[in-house]
Amino acid sequence: MNRPRLIVFGRYPRPGKTKTRLIPALGPAGAASLQRRLTEGIIDDARRCAGLTGAQIIFCHDGGDRQKIQRWLDDGNIAPVPQVTGGLGHRMLTAINSAFDQGASRVVLVGTDIPGLTSEIMCEALDRLKEHDLVLGPSTDGGYWLIGMSSPVNLFDGIVWSGPDVLADTLALAGRKRMKPCLLAPLRDLDTPDDLDREVGRQSPPSPYLSVIIPTLNEDRHIARTIRAAASPDAQIIVSDGGSTDRTVAIARAHGARIVTGQRGRAGQQNRGAAAAGGEVLLFLHADTRMPLHYEDHIFDTLMDRRTVLGAFRFATDLHTPAMRTIAFFTNLRAGRLKLPYGDQGLFMRRADFNRFGGFPETAIAEDLYLVRKMARNGRIALAPAAAVTSGRRWQRLGPVRTTLVNTIIAVGCLAGVPPERLAPLYRLPAQSIKP
Repeated sequence: MNRPRLIVFGRYPRPGKTKTRLIPALGPAGAASLQRRLTEGIIDDARRCAGLTGAQIIFCHDGGDRQKIQRWLDDGNIAPVPQVTGGLGHRMLTAINSAFDQGASRVVLVGTDIPGLTSEIMCEALDRLKEHDLVLGPSTDGGYWLIGMSSPVNLFDGIVWSGPDVLADTLALAGRKRMKPCLLAPLRDLDTPDDLDREVGRQSPPSPYLSVIIPTLNEDRHIARTIRAAASPDAQIIVSDGGSTDRTVAIARAHGARIVTGQRGRAGQQNRGAAAAGGEVLLFLHADTRMPLHYEDHIFDTLMDRRTVLGAFRFATDLHTPAMRTIAFFTNLRAGRLKLPYGDQGLFMRRADFNRFGGFPETAIAEDLYLVRKMARNGRIALAPAAAVTSGRRWQRLGPVRTTLVNTIIAVGCLAGVPPERLAPLYRLPAQSIKP
């Protein structure tokens, strides 16, 4: 296979494990999301370059597996290859030698931390290798972000990768091996908060990765616990209140939530909360539902699949009776098999998708069901492996059998086209003060 090879050398994004020096500024999931966007941009540029040059693209990754990489990048034309263990130099040398062993005519390896890297630069590097043995893309910190070779040569042993002389030492080693180098224009890495300020032009605190939107109406018994369970460096909490007359708003504000107020109605309240949100991802959470530990990691991993337009957590309640365990089992079966999670499972989605599909329809009831069905027609509905725990108060008040029957009648009626206004009394009359 006498084709040039483009190797994108990167990581599978994982909160807390990726772009760790940016965590103080962006939060663990926010830093991982930035890594994801940078990598996707480099991959897109590599695709454009490959279309012009006929190069084969290899994503040489640290972390993740073939299935995760493919569901993320969603392209059968990009070959995912895990990096070998060992130091950075050994890993790059192995990737480059492997490309030449497979018949590549020229090899260019690029990192994923360079916002200024473009398809034109990649193509230029491949073109320069027709006349040079070595091409390097210098970074302003003394390293390099691109290395290209016309034949396999070890320029990696003895390099102190964390030092300021990586480029100079590599050029000196190339000189001793009588290689003819070519330097591209220098670019900057994006590794630290100072780099973020300079490259992104951030003038104010960065947006959070996640906005948690909680509609409330007289929820002073539950709201504090719900907010505490959702608190995260990656999340802003927005309480969208529908006119509470108890201490709900005061308690939420004391726990650091942003307050949005307006007319009562869960759909409208959630839409108002979404309009005030700054997060890349929205999580809609009932006021009596508690998130599991590290819930933001589950959200991040679920949405790494580009096909997924909406996710939810598994269902559980704080009642541990045999009847409730049976209800939870069949609820999760319905959510998984029929792709019909409900709002008390914590619905989450990218803000762009939420806006694209018009948000929650402002119906009397079942706004979650209507939104899920609309989004399911345009993408994948996924369940996170952990459970959100909802208060069992409604099942206690109405009884598990009657509550399940009412919920089923409402869902079937909505799916059959019965106007929500006709079904609303079934939900509201037995438990008027339970939900907004």
